[in-house]
Amino acid sequence: MRFDSNKAWSEATKLVSGNRDVLWAVAGVFLVLPALAVTLLAPPPEAPAGAEPEALLNLFSAYYTQAAPWLLGMAVLQIIGTLTMLALFTDRARPTVGEALQLGLRGLLPAILAQILAGMAFFLAAVVPITLAGLTGSAALTTLVVLGCVAGLIWLAVRISMIAPVVMVEGQRNPVAVLRRSWELTAGNVGRLLLFYALLFVGFWVVILLVGGLADMVLRLALGDQIGAPLGAFIAAALQGVMAIYFTGVYAATHRQLAGPSREAAARTFE
Repeated sequence: MRFDSNKAWSEATKLVSGNRDVLWAVAGVFLVLPALAVTLLAPPPEAPAGAEPEALLNLFSAYYTQAAPWLLGMAVLQIIGTLTMLALFTDRARPTVGEALQLGLRGLLPAILAQILAGMAFFLAAVVPITLAGLTGSAALTTLVVLGCVAGLIWLAVRISMIAPVVMVEGQRNPVAVLRRSWELTAGNVGRLLLFYALLFVGFWVVILLVGGLADMVLRLALGDQIGAPLGAFIAAALQGVMAIYFTGVYAATHRQLAGPSREAAARTFE
């Protein structure tokens, strides 16, 4: 099936507008608050002016090592929130928020394992060419190989973008089968999906940077850093929550389009 981005976006916006209140409740707890907590309790370091690449690498390596528990906790909560929102979007039983949360928790382990398997496969596929390029001593070749691996990672992200809908909508719990199904759904539409996701991502981040940056600056000037900075961080986290809500709706709409009508819907057509 040829992917139609206009149809997917139109359906995603309808899904979001039809569930706005409950989505904000879920996003607030599982997306906004964890992001705000990480920003306030484990803020990333500011790169010093004129720092060498090796010094920057050491700086951020140390940060991610120290902040790993916070970042992992945030990632798990965000996955739970995404799965819960997908249940609210797609479950025909119209679950309550509590019931959707239970469904999200059931899908958590297979969704995480599928992503880990995909990550491990990519790492094994990338480490050999990067190592061999490094052994040649050619910086240009190494850079080219690394860029190729980054492109491969983006391609892989598109191919596995249906993991959460497969887990929540189709009820698949085998991580390998989840990956296989996502691969099958995205086949033949990688370019269109990549362009669609990229346009949405860039568009949302432009708004987040402009609105969030302006709000942070105004709040700091009006209230001082002690009060203005946390409020600015909250606004940035809330804007990222809005982006996550719409992306979850996009994943639900994209899956519905690529997978075609469900068996229940097909059965009702002949009743």
